[in-house]
Amino acid sequence: MSVATRQQNFVGGEWVDAVDGGFDQVINPATGEQIAEVPKGTQADVDRAVAAAKSAFEEWRETTPGERATMLLALADALEANAEELEQAETANVGKPHSIVVDEIPVSADNLRYFAGAARNLEGKAAGEYMRGYTSMIRREPVGVVGQIAPWNYPLMMAVWKIGPALAAGNTIVLKP
Repeated sequence: MSVATRQQNFVGGEWVDAVDGGFDQVINPATGEQIAEVPKGTQADVDRAVAAAKSAFEEWRETTPGERATMLLALADALEANAEELEQAETANVGKPHSIVVDEIPVSADNLRYFAGAARNLEGKAAGEYMRGYTSMIRREPVGVVGQIAPWNYPLMMAVWKIGPALAAGNTIVLKP
């Protein structure tokens, strides 16, 4: 990551600036150096992201478990394909040694592959006649937009642990790293 690169939010399939146009500095805690500028989010940015996620949910909820799994597998492949760039960004953003960060990309990709498999293996074993004249069963279905926050110390891995199961289950997300 080059010094002081200006980033954008990814909302509704597009890269966008903050609604109000503001930016915050991202500082490498190990060096004190500014490494990036990111959009300064406001309520208007949250509203825009939630509206986009609600809109996307209508189509995403209808995807099959196999389609979701395929997309999660592609995301895992993309992490691995961009491992070096992601490792550099994570090291600068969090300030931890590269020797620790280098192990996080393979684990993150593996977690996405796990959730891809889980998407295809949803179970609803609890079905039966628990009252006369009624059949009870569990039906797994998406609930909607899931709001998520990834912490500062493991932003990539924690994001993966959040987005993987939510997307695998057919939900859409708004993630604040």
